[in-house]
Amino acid sequence: MRTIVLILFALFTAPAFAQGWLHYDNARFGFGIDIPPGFAGQGESENGDGQAFTTEGKPIDLLVWGGNLMEPDFESEVAAAIGYTEEAGWNLTYQASTPRWASFSGTQSGRILYQRLILLCDGTSYASFRVEYSQRDRAEMDPAVEQMVASLKAGAC
Repeated sequence: MRTIVLILFALFTAPAFAQGWLHYDNARFGFGIDIPPGFAGQGESENGDGQAFTTEGKPIDLLVWGGNLMEPDFESEVAAAIGYTEEAGWNLTYQASTPRWASFSGTQSGRILYQRLILLCDGTSYASFRVEYSQRDRAEMDPAVEQMVASLKAGAC
């Protein structure tokens, strides 16, 4: 009985949670991601690699982009991204990776950073998002980050 109640709860609350979400598709690199309610795109970058999103009244920055691997392989690209983040003074608190995706997060001066990277179908490029937000916005942003992680996908391979 409890399982049925949980399934019904998930079915009825999932559409409500998804309301107001936008979807961003990047034509240059062939990936997409859901963007949380309240975020506004600041316009595609000149070279078409991605876009910044901001939200009114809160110090939350969301960057979404694709790139060509500059390192020999995806794992090395992830290691380089982690290294740049640590050099910028972030204290990393979480890291997880496979040969096709990686995530890491950290804190600095009352702020939280979360970055997700996925290897794209061609094996020579990746898609990523990076969000920075205040510790006080954590309760609101943690579920949003989970949704963004789940939705970051390569186009048809």
